[in-house]
Amino acid sequence: MSITPLAAVPSARRPAPLFRGRIGRDARSGHYAVPHRYRLHLSTASPDGLRLAVGHSLLGLGGSCPVTLLPPVPDRPGGGHSALRPLYEASAHHYTGPALAPVLGDDWSGRIVSTHTPGILRDLDRLRHDGRARLYPAGLESVIEAVERMCAEGIEEAAQRAGRAGADPDERAGALDVLLDTLGRLERRLSEEEYLADGRLTAADIELWVSLVQLDTVHRCHLDASAVHRIAGHRALWAYARRLAAHPAFGRHLDLDGIARRHHGRCQGLEAAGAAVQILDWASHAAGSPDTSRR
Repeated sequence: MSITPLAAVPSARRPAPLFRGRIGRDARSGHYAVPHRYRLHLSTASPDGLRLAVGHSLLGLGGSCPVTLLPPVPDRPGGGHSALRPLYEASAHHYTGPALAPVLGDDWSGRIVSTHTPGILRDLDRLRHDGRARLYPAGLESVIEAVERMCAEGIEEAAQRAGRAGADPDERAGALDVLLDTLGRLERRLSEEEYLADGRLTAADIELWVSLVQLDTVHRCHLDASAVHRIAGHRALWAYARRLAAHPAFGRHLDLDGIARRHHGRCQGLEAAGAAVQILDWASHAAGSPDTSRR
C-alpha cells in the first residue's frame, strides 16, 4: 500500500518560521556540520519540540548537539520565552516579536540558525557521526513528506475543526470524516507493516507518533465521546503508538503534565464528553520519564 498526501484538505496552518537557515556540508555554507557548535532549545510539551527531542535521541546526538529544555508554559506575552530573547535580539535587528521555541542556535555566534522544525530535523540527520540509521533515508523522502502532510492536515487540522466550538455541525462532521479516513488509511498500513516506510524507523514515524499523542492528550478533549470511541477503534494504529511509547527515544520525552499545562494555558475551546475517554494510558506505556537533566 502506498501513502499519498490528502489532496482535498487545505494546507497546514502552521505559522511561518522567522528563521530558516540550514546546516550545509562544508565551511562555504556558513553553518556547516561540526560537533559541539549547535544547540537545540525546546519544550517537549509542544508538538514541534517533542518531534525534535525524539529525533535528537534516535540520532544519538546528546554528546555533539546539546539540548536546553524550556518550561511547558512560556513566560513572556505572546507565547515567548525569556531565555530565548538574547538569541532573537542578536539574530534580528530591533526584534520586538515573541521569542518562540523551538530554536536551533549556533553557540559560536550566539545567533539563531533556524526556527523551522522540518528543516531542523533534516539538519540533525546530517549531524550524526556514528553510522546510525538515517531519519530521511535516500529514496523515502516522498513517503515521509506524504506522511507529514497527512498528519498536519488529516489528523491535527481535521481534529481541531471537528472539535471547534461554535462550528457548523456539517463542518464538524466533515472534519471528523477526514480525520477518520486518514486514521483508516494509516491503520491499514500499520496492520501490514511495523513502521510506515520500508520497515524501519524514520522521520515519518516521529511525525505520526507525535500527532497521535496530540490527538489523545489534547484534541480529544473537544470531541464527543462517540467520536473518540470511533478514533480508538483503530487498533493497529494505537498498538503502534503504544509500542513506540515504550521505545526510550520516544517515551522518555513524553511530558504529560507539561502537555496538559500548555493546553490549558492556550486553549479557549469548550471541553466535551470525549475528555473522559482516554485512548491510551501513556504514563504506563512510556519508557522512562522526561529527561530534565540536559542543560
